[in-house]
Order: sequence, then C-alpha cells, then structure tokens
Amino acid sequence: MGFFGKKKSRPQVSSSIAANLRDEKVKSDIILNSIDDGVMVIDSEMTIQRFNPGASHITGWEVEEAQGLDYRSVIRLVDDHENAYPEDKDPFRTALRSGQLVRDNDAILVSRSNKRISLSLNVSPLLDEGSGQVQGVVAVFRDVSEARQQERQRAEFISTASHEMRTPVAAIEGYLSLALNDKVAAIDTRARGYLDKAYKATQHLGELFQDLLTSAKAEDGRLTNHPVVSELGELVELIASDVRFTAEKKNLRVELVLGSEISNPAAEATPERGGERTIRPLYYAFVDPDRLREVITNLFDNAVKYTPSGKIQLGITGNNDVVQIYVRDTGPGIPPEDISHLFQKFYRVDNSDTRTIGGTGLGLFICRKIIELYNGKIWVNSKLGEGSTFFINLPRLDTQQADQLRRQQEQDKIASIANAPR
Repeated sequence: MGFFGKKKSRPQVSSSIAANLRDEKVKSDIILNSIDDGVMVIDSEMTIQRFNPGASHITGWEVEEAQGLDYRSVIRLVDDHENAYPEDKDPFRTALRSGQLVRDNDAILVSRSNKRISLSLNVSPLLDEGSGQVQGVVAVFRDVSEARQQERQRAEFISTASHEMRTPVAAIEGYLSLALNDKVAAIDTRARGYLDKAYKATQHLGELFQDLLTSAKAEDGRLTNHPVVSELGELVELIASDVRFTAEKKNLRVELVLGSEISNPAAEATPERGGERTIRPLYYAFVDPDRLREVITNLFDNAVKYTPSGKIQLGITGNNDVVQIYVRDTGPGIPPEDISHLFQKFYRVDNSDTRTIGGTGLGLFICRKIIELYNGKIWVNSKLGEGSTFFINLPRLDTQQADQLRRQQEQDKIASIANAPR
C-alpha cells in the first residue's frame, strides 16, 4: 500500500509544478506586456526569442514578426553623425562577448519606418548557472527622444544666455577695475571696500558664465578639442611649475612625483616603480594638452582651496596600458555620501568648510566631460580627516604607436594643405 500510495501522489506533484510554471509564465507575460520599456531576449545565436509590446511600439516591428529574426534586422543603431555602430561598439555583441552589463545612453535607433529615436539602453548577459557561459542577453531600452530634445534646448539657452551676458559683465569688471586704480580715480577707504567686493563678485559671475558656456558645449559635443600625441610626464612637470605659486601663497608644500608607485585600490593599472635614480618613462597619450592642462589645473586649484595646511602632491605613473595622473591633498576629506555625486553638474559638498569658498559647481563636471573625450576615467578616493586623491586614467600609447600616430597626423596635415582651395 505504501508503495502504491507514493506512486499515486506523483502525478499530483507534477501537475502542481506544471501549474506553478504556467502561473509564473503568465505573471512574467503580464509584467512584460504592461511596461512601456522595450524588453528583448536574444540567444547566443543572436536570434530574438522574446519581444514585448513596448519593444514593438518603439521599433515599429510587430511582436510576431520580430521573434525569430536576427536582432540586427530589427535593431539598427547609429551615432549622432548617422554612422552605423561598428561591431566593437555594438552593446549586444559586447555583452555576449564579455559577459558584462553594457549601458549606452547615446544610441540612436533607426526604426522600421526610418525614424530616428534616441535610446537609453541596458544589455545584461544571461549566464548558465553550471558553466558560467553566456547563453544570451536581455536588453531593456527606453525612448528618451523628448528628454534629449529638452536637454538640447536647455543647453542652447544656457549657451546663448552665457555668451550674451559675458559682454556686459566684462564691461562692468573693466569699469570697476578703473575705479580701483589710484592713477584713474580718487576714492575713500569705505568706497574702495565696496568697490573691491563688487569687483570680486563680478569676477565670480564672469567665471560662472564661462563655466556654463563650457559645460553646455561639453554636453552637446561642441567643445573645442585638438588631440595630438603628447608626452604627459613633461606636461605634468610644466603644470607643476606653473601652479606651484598658488599653493605657496597659502604656505602649502608642493611635491611632484614622477613614475613612482602609489597605493590605490581603485586604480586600473599596476604602476611602474620609479625614483630619483630611475629614468622617467615616457608616458604617451592621444589628448589635447590644453584641455588636459585645464583639468589638472582645476583639480590642483580645488586641492589648494580646500586644504588649510600641509601639502599638495601631483604625480604621474602607469603601466603598459594606462597613464595615471593624480592630485593628492591633506585637506579635510569628502563625506562618503557626497563622493558618488561629485562629478555631477552644479553639485557642491555642503558643509562649513565649503560654504565660505566660492565656486560654480561645474568644474568637476567639465573635467569629467573632457577626460571622457579621450576614453579616460576620473574619480576620487577620500576619507574624512585624511585628505583626498583625484585620479585620472588615460589610455597609454607605446613609442611605436606614438610614432605611427605622429606620422599619420603629419600626412593628414600635408594632405589638407594640398587639397585646400586656392
């Protein structure tokens, strides 16, 4: 009886499991069909296995038509210049190849009706629990065309307003400067104090307009940028000699460290050892030296502003793949809750140490945008009471790559001169 009793109960368990599975599928279908975001499942053969109504609405492809097709027939991505995504930039291929989550907030989808749609796209790999191999990917994407259009309009307004307001502000600054000149005007001590405050406020306003203009250009890709093969060790030395006086005015010591090892758990490179008796390696990178100077100077000036005593350290190191530049201070440090927001537009740490120090809240945002132009990374490590270290990682060129790029640039320059209209 016991044996027959067990055998009798098995179909009931199986039907229960089957019912649960059917319920789970129904639930997942309800969720997928009810959300506005596009959701698409692609297998390792690049074939679309799931395609929800949100994806259909965004792409213009019917669910029944899209399922079973190669995803490249349905999802055609281009950049701002209408260039099709190359294979090495395709987020779907990258996720399938690397097994890592890929985000792309700059993609433009060419719909079935050839309409251009700005996307926010996340592609996550589906990993086999046993082998850990990638079995496919899940893509979630959203139409952000309206938001992008609003961003462009805001940036255009800020750019136009900043440009127009710089002229009268510069005129006011000039007249205040003349009024404060003893050879031009005679004023009493109290009036001089008022005018001096007005002059400093006008200077700050001019800096704000300039930063607004620069940030608007950085956001919409209009930032002037002329990258060349640059030896960054020499550039860092020149910058150190230029900014040294700013720190010394505040009685801060400045240390220049070239090619020595640093301890940094967030670094993406294992630095090369160096020292006083070691010949400094040549750190080549493809950057605009003026833009990089702007970033390093901004980081150094911030370190000086927020460091009441001690020293500022400016250093460069790297390995075969990465050049790392860092600015380390002995200031009060940054609260942990502020670190993740530090490179956002208009964000400033709000405490008693920062309220008395002027700033626009745009400097670090502009720094991030500039470094991203060169496929680099900028971040900060900090502990309260122990100071802060800002890091810049840039792709490194070896000597052969640097020479090859230089020759190519020379050839392009000669060709442009030869083809110029006369």
